[in-house]
Parts: sequence; C-alpha cells; structure tokens
Amino acid sequence: MEILRHVVVLVHLVGFAVLFGAWVVEAVSKRRQVTPLMNWGLAIAAVAGLALAAPWGISYELNYVKIGVKLVILLIIGALLGIGAGRQRKDGAVPSAIFWSIGILTLLNAALAVLWR
Repeated sequence: MEILRHVVVLVHLVGFAVLFGAWVVEAVSKRRQVTPLMNWGLAIAAVAGLALAAPWGISYELNYVKIGVKLVILLIIGALLGIGAGRQRKDGAVPSAIFWSIGILTLLNAALAVLWR
C-alpha cells in the first residue's frame, strides 16, 4: 500500500511539473498564453492530490487544514486558467496579472506542500 501511495505522490509531482513547466515556457518566450498543457497539468495534480487526501494506507493523521488550503489555491489556479483562456479567445492575450498569478500560485502550492509540516 505504501508503494502505491508513493506512486500517487509521483503522479502528483508530475502534474505540478507539467503545469509549472508549461507556464515557465510561456513566461520565458514572452507569449503569456494559457495552454492546454497547463490545464492537463492542473487536472493531473488535482486528481492525484485528492487521492492523496484520502486516509488510505497511512499510520499518521493527515493535516486537513493544509489539504484545504492547497485545494483552495488549486481551485483559484483553475479559475485563473479558465478566465485567462476566455480572455485569450476574446482579446487574443491573457492579462499580465492573471498570467503571473497562475505561476506564483502554482509555486506557492508546491512550497506549501514541501515546507508546511
């Protein structure tokens, strides 16, 4: 059971890496666009994160406050991706505040996962 949990953690990290990596590529190329790859990364991280929030195969208490905060940030990132994609279709560009917020919140979510014990 512990091996399965570690596999889910790996999938969760891959989802984060896909989301943040796609965002970094757009930031470095100065395109500032929302891509489908960002949505895929968010979906992978969300599904794996929800699986990790279930108390299966562990002998310790889960930190539900941390899980709740990370879930709220994840939902905000999803909303920003949706708003950004809509603005991109309408105006051809994502507002800078939305684009940079996506990257900052994604990095914040990863930092909370690692630093909050």
